[in-house]
Amino acid sequence: LANPLRAEGKLGAANGIEYAAQAMALHGALLANTNSAPRQGYLASVRGVTIYVERLDDIPGQIDIRAERLSGDANNVLYQFSVSYAGRCLLEGRAAVILDTAAADQEIMPKTESA
Repeated sequence: LANPLRAEGKLGAANGIEYAAQAMALHGALLANTNSAPRQGYLASVRGVTIYVERLDDIPGQIDIRAERLSGDANNVLYQFSVSYAGRCLLEGRAAVILDTAAADQEIMPKTESA
């Protein structure tokens, strides 16, 4: 009942995207090199999202969250995700994650040497 994502006393189904993003972060942490510092990731975009229910707080039990890495490199990852309950899909889509914005910014706007 005390979920900070609630609005007007309801937990809308779109909040499942946040839950999926947390699953993506956990997946990334499990794959990460344990000798290096954790990297911060940012949800850059979501696409192809289909929401089949209005709310998540009226689901009578535990929901299942699946996040599957489709492709990526050291700084950009594409995931497919779904949130379901008892085999019924509640929402699904794809998400792009940027893992190191400093490196991404460098690729877009390389540093120039000043004279």
